[in-house]
Amino acid sequence: MQGVHLLESLAQDSCFGSQQSHPDPVLWLPLDFALGALACCGACVFTNPLEVVKTRLQLQGELQTRGSYTRHYRGALQALWLVGRTDGVRGLQKGLTAGLLYQGFMNGVRLSFYSYMDTKGVTTVPGGSLLAGAMAGALGAFVASPAYLVKTHLQAQTVEAIAVGHQHNHQGVSSAFVSIYRREGVKGLWRGVNGAVPRVMVGSASQLATFTSAKYWVSQMQWFHPNSWLVALTAAMVSGIAVAVTMTPFDVISTRLYNQPVNEMHEGQLYRGFGDCLVKVCRTEGLMGLYKGMGPVFLRLAPHTVLSMLFWDLLRQRACQYCQAEVED
Repeated sequence: MQGVHLLESLAQDSCFGSQQSHPDPVLWLPLDFALGALACCGACVFTNPLEVVKTRLQLQGELQTRGSYTRHYRGALQALWLVGRTDGVRGLQKGLTAGLLYQGFMNGVRLSFYSYMDTKGVTTVPGGSLLAGAMAGALGAFVASPAYLVKTHLQAQTVEAIAVGHQHNHQGVSSAFVSIYRREGVKGLWRGVNGAVPRVMVGSASQLATFTSAKYWVSQMQWFHPNSWLVALTAAMVSGIAVAVTMTPFDVISTRLYNQPVNEMHEGQLYRGFGDCLVKVCRTEGLMGLYKGMGPVFLRLAPHTVLSMLFWDLLRQRACQYCQAEVED
């Protein structure tokens, strides 16, 4: 998860930098939305294969005791190799279109809303950045929930030999949206949102609380040049550990809620909701069942954070330079 304040750590010349000659221009909200969406979609292209294997690992052995099921996927690297060998290179990018829709809407809403809260001074009060980040994350997760639902369905789909979890057998992104809507109505498109909202809220809060302090610590250690991108990368890796530890249980629950089959009443056949899923996973798979797929979660978070923030920072720099020039004229 990313926050606007992270840009200060990644580039001193960003729109949130300390230019004193003129007040920082406030970007038009739709433009801010578009820049955040574009930046995170760019990062998604590179990290989607890890999202595929993370989904598979989280669905493997669903509601089965450890050792009672066949483990097709034994780790991030082995899973990447297995998916590539079985489904081909395209298999590693399953659900990419839905993933781009999710990243675009979720982060567009989240980052622009956080930016708006920042300009209103909400983040300057004690705990304000955490509160604003959580609120922005909840809003973004709710808006983009249908895209995450379809993404999860598509990424779980594979040949029977290595299939895990329920197979929805959609023919594509558009047909998935149509079939879900026809079968369950509008409400069905938001099935699983009660797991997605706390997931994104916790992820945002964890990252905002650790990234800045981690970057300050790395800078104080003087391992790298103060302006080196390695400082931001190292801080993102440290932050990624905290986010992976805190968010993975919510991520597992979210994946299970989204992917479960539904009955004729359009109710989940495996879980009634967030709490029911949490109890059942712990009861049948143990506490570690909540940490399935943690390796890919961590491997995805660090590069996705850095790529998203760097892309967004560059885009915002250009936009702010243009706005600044208009103010000076």
